[in-house]
Amino acid sequence: MTINALIAQRIRQLRDEQDLSLAALAERSGVSRSNISLIERGESSATATVLDKLSAALGVTVASLFEQPAASPNPLSRAAEQQSWTDPGSGYVRRNLSPPAGSPIQLVEVSFPPGQRVAYETGSREAEVHQQVWLIEGSMEITLGDTRWTLAPGDCLAMRLDQPTAFHNPGPRPARYLVALVSQPTKPPRRTA
Repeated sequence: MTINALIAQRIRQLRDEQDLSLAALAERSGVSRSNISLIERGESSATATVLDKLSAALGVTVASLFEQPAASPNPLSRAAEQQSWTDPGSGYVRRNLSPPAGSPIQLVEVSFPPGQRVAYETGSREAEVHQQVWLIEGSMEITLGDTRWTLAPGDCLAMRLDQPTAFHNPGPRPARYLVALVSQPTKPPRRTA
């Protein structure tokens, strides 16, 4: 299965599980109904920004859109079986490393081209998503809300994905980093008597 077919299947599956029409998902995500339809048919390769909007509207992480369905959960993800996806907007390449074992932790390896930038406008999600970015090589600027950090090799940044986030490679060569994500259901507000 190609990576675009996998993304198409996952979005359609998540939309069906939540009993959402194309129009309802379009309204929730801010992505046009026609664009979602093209993505679900595998006729369009969505950008990272569009996938972020769709995943937020579906209440999942972007990484979960790349999960392979498994007949039985397998705790091993072989390197040869890990699919890569290239963002058509920036050219960054992401590879889902995590096995389809149903773990709450998702690991993703990213290679980010020099001079490129990706901005995720979504803020608060139904699930609380925590992310850590560990820079392996190159340099990266990561902006969360109004705060910007510059990472050098070996630096690790922990953040909660609850406000707009931007990734920028200011360096002359590709940056490579590992992303670890954990999703936790948002706790309902406490009732007081």
